[in-house]
Amino acid sequence: MSKKVTLNYEGKEIDLPIITGSENENAIDISKIRSETGLITLDKGYKNTGSTTSKITYLDGEKGILRHRGYSIEELASKSTFTEVSYLLIYGELPNIKQLEDFENRIRVHTLVHEDFKIILEGYPSKAHPMGILSSLITSLTAFYPESLDPSRSKNLVDISIARILGKFPTFAAWSYKKRNGHPIIYPDNKLDYCSNFLRMMFELPSEPFKQNSVITDALNKLLILHADHEQNCSTSTVRIVGSAQSSIYPSISAGINALWGPLHGGANQAVIEMLDRITKDGNNIDKYIKKAKDKNDPFRLMGFGHRVYKNFDPRAKIIKKAADNVLEKLGVNDPVLDLAKKLEKIALEDQYFVDKKLYPNVDFYSGIIYKALGFPPEMFTVMFAFGRLPGWISQWKEMRENKEPLGRPRQIYTGENARKYIDITKR
Repeated sequence: MSKKVTLNYEGKEIDLPIITGSENENAIDISKIRSETGLITLDKGYKNTGSTTSKITYLDGEKGILRHRGYSIEELASKSTFTEVSYLLIYGELPNIKQLEDFENRIRVHTLVHEDFKIILEGYPSKAHPMGILSSLITSLTAFYPESLDPSRSKNLVDISIARILGKFPTFAAWSYKKRNGHPIIYPDNKLDYCSNFLRMMFELPSEPFKQNSVITDALNKLLILHADHEQNCSTSTVRIVGSAQSSIYPSISAGINALWGPLHGGANQAVIEMLDRITKDGNNIDKYIKKAKDKNDPFRLMGFGHRVYKNFDPRAKIIKKAADNVLEKLGVNDPVLDLAKKLEKIALEDQYFVDKKLYPNVDFYSGIIYKALGFPPEMFTVMFAFGRLPGWISQWKEMRENKEPLGRPRQIYTGENARKYIDITKR
């Protein structure tokens, strides 16, 4: 017999089925409550509401488990490349050698962008935030490729749009950085691998030709994999709900970028470095800020510690901590801010207050450290988060479209004024 729960309301009973996922997660299907009773459910922030079923990512915050299509994040981060994980997320299986070569070649074809994009870029102020530029350039792809506005026309068109956005995203991201710094833009070099191509467009200057560094490339590859998807978070849910209006992939991804921009979501790793800078400028007085963090009446918070979902250690943080140690050691980085970060990490891992509350360093803490060590300025940290999350957004948009999910339309409980008569302005 199928599992169910029974709702009693005003003498009427209705049965609500229990939906069980492949990892034995249970959910009450409430989709018929309103039609049967006139009731809706209230769940502010959707903290306990499942908006969809998905085959892409499994996350267990209690046990610290993260898997993509059944593969653990630990194995993917240690054995895969970012393009391989992208293929897995988008198409459902790990690619064989031929499939991966074809996929990377399709992306490579689309790394160059139309020259008219330079006109758009030139229209921004010199100090415009890279995330604002990036989201606008991604949306503008619809103007250059209007056929993408109706992705239901063919599977091939969807695949072309996917390859196009994967190819052009690193170009746009690098150009947004160059714009902010007043540097000449660098065109893609498709002889390089995906991550190296991006690094070259970011950091090459006329006076400083790009030199490949396996330590930096490997670190970037790992960082992107660790951010590739994370279930139904704020930005991913935004991509799906925009896509549910049958919006094409470009405005849907652009909406995700804007959602990620918020400091409570993707901006956290930038906030980590800004916090460390603040402590450094205050004489490296770590004890002072540890006390402030423990004081409930003090608004100061240690950024990069704890996680809304993981109740124990974030599995990504374990991986990225090793990567951070490796990068700092092999690059021989000497930075007082990063030295402070290591000291703060040690205190937080040993201090009983943080241990009891399970406020462990999270992926934002370590990714901020690595990006700073690699030479990325703080304003680019969220762009890099978006870069990594791109294949996850694509796969979620694609899954939502293939499942023919309905238009997203949340309800509300109205708490405003009751009906009242209009008062003429002379009598108010």
